[in-house]
Amino acid sequence: MPLIKNKQIVADTWQYVGDEAAIPADGGVIVSLARWQAERSVLVGRNAPLGIRLKSDESAEAIADDLPRFDVVALEFPTFKDGRPYSTVRLLRERHHYTGELRAVGDILRDQLQFMRRCGFDAFEFADETAAEKAISAFDEIEAVYQTAADWRRSAAMIRTDTANAFLNGTCG
Repeated sequence: MPLIKNKQIVADTWQYVGDEAAIPADGGVIVSLARWQAERSVLVGRNAPLGIRLKSDESAEAIADDLPRFDVVALEFPTFKDGRPYSTVRLLRERHHYTGELRAVGDILRDQLQFMRRCGFDAFEFADETAAEKAISAFDEIEAVYQTAADWRRSAAMIRTDTANAFLNGTCG
């Protein structure tokens, strides 16, 4: 599946391994929370990158103590209308200070990309190449934001206040 990182399509070096499939000896793998909980001691002993995939109803708290072990956390959108992964990604970035890759997977839409990035996602897995190619332009379509988020962009109100204060202080900005 195509993967978007840094506003471009890149090769995905990770392999999602289902709960019943054999774990390859090397290479980065992403496992489900259920598999992590069942095979934690074996997975910790692997000498290869490890990632985890959370369903939308699975909590960030379930992996909080183990976050340093994961190079990637993939958050699943079962449907584009399910917003729970937005909350999970913010918790991972802001409360748990996770700095690794946070990947949106599942039913994600082009129109959601900029908001997903603002919440803390930095990788986006699409179902097909064409959708991914068309989606890249979505990152630059909205310049002004109206609220703060995990990306720390200044809101339109903050920018207006700065401009107003500059003129009140007798400066030209």
